[in-house]
Amino acid sequence: MGKQFGNLMKTRHVVSYYLSPFEQKMFPNISHRMVNTWRRFSSSFFRVTPQFVIAYMVYSWGNSYNKKLKRKNPADYENDV
Repeated sequence: MGKQFGNLMKTRHVVSYYLSPFEQKMFPNISHRMVNTWRRFSSSFFRVTPQFVIAYMVYSWGNSYNKKLKRKNPADYENDV
């Protein structure tokens, strides 16, 4: 009367592997992964961070200097009536 839902077509040359979730480790190599993450972070931190700090300092200096230049000098208008 027809095939069942799981056997609707025949597939050749395809290998499928199934592993029960109960047979897997919940956190495999978690300590190694944490050490590896810390090593990667600490090795790249001192190469990347100074550039961002310098860029931020230049940006903030440029903004403050621009505000200073856009401001009118009150001494120029002392004698106006």
